[in-house]
Amino acid sequence: MSPAYATFGLEPATRVGAVLADGGYQVHRDFVDFVVDGSPLLFRLSDLDAVSPLAADLPPAVLDAQVRALLLEDEPPLPGGRFVLYGCPECADLGCGAVTVVIERDGDDFRWRDFAWQTGEHVDLERDGYHGTGPFRFHGPAYRATLTALLDGTHDAAPPRRVLLIGPRAGLLAKLAAALRGIGIGADITQDAGAVPAEELSCYGAALTGPTLPEAERAALRETFKDTDTALVDAPAPVVPLLVAQLQQALDRAPEGRRRLTALTATPYAAEIEVTAPGRVQLTAYRFDRLRRTRTHTVLDAALGPGHHRLPLDPRTVRGEAYLVARTSGGVLVAPVRGDPARD
Repeated sequence: MSPAYATFGLEPATRVGAVLADGGYQVHRDFVDFVVDGSPLLFRLSDLDAVSPLAADLPPAVLDAQVRALLLEDEPPLPGGRFVLYGCPECADLGCGAVTVVIERDGDDFRWRDFAWQTGEHVDLERDGYHGTGPFRFHGPAYRATLTALLDGTHDAAPPRRVLLIGPRAGLLAKLAAALRGIGIGADITQDAGAVPAEELSCYGAALTGPTLPEAERAALRETFKDTDTALVDAPAPVVPLLVAQLQQALDRAPEGRRRLTALTATPYAAEIEVTAPGRVQLTAYRFDRLRRTRTHTVLDAALGPGHHRLPLDPRTVRGEAYLVARTSGGVLVAPVRGDPARD
């Protein structure tokens, strides 16, 4: 009887960064995720903020070593033949916790078994194992070809993680550029996008027009970018965390089936959100009072299961001009609050 095989693949993935309430940053990381039987492996591990060791910012020699390890051409880094599949996106320290697995050869094939959450040199499978995940047997030649494609450059690359900010350099855009760079997204500022050579525009995954830019100039920019893959974003309001979230949404080119969040709408009384895989969801409201001061309110910070969720809102937290930002470890959605709530 022939063995049952699981399919093995790789695809670009993102751990989105954030500007935190205390002024700190949560770093943005691009990495390559493992796809098993057509589904991202990270989605099977529920609420996990982690990245694979195949990160986009690794030097070539380090990436080569990571691939060689998955091919069992290097010794396992942990006792018991265990390898790290996902680790802390901030520091990669095992003490923060990691998903590990035993990788072994079975003839020409490769097998992944005994998935576990590990915080030290040794693991207790009974207590910390991911029961029901695996084992997976991968056809050897296909597994090897998929991983070595990372080294020869034939694997699909992630889209550009660089943005162009268009408008006056002083004030808002300077702060926005600093925040984007703080979380790991490259940002350049120009007052005139027409001065940027056409061949350089393709280096930007998204471009944002500042809120003070005249409409005639916005229209000209839409014409400039219409034949590029660059997403053009109009700044809805001068709030740095909101603009960061909007640009992160524009940079996300993953197909809908590969996103945890697929839809977000809001009225003054409820937010509607679509979730494809279980995980922690944070929902934040930003609004402006009569003096144009920004008010921020955490609406939700909880684990949600797959499906459609209707979340009641207190109209007082979204009165006037308001926006909602929904965030998971892998994606961000921004939506205006539609309706006519009373102002302050």
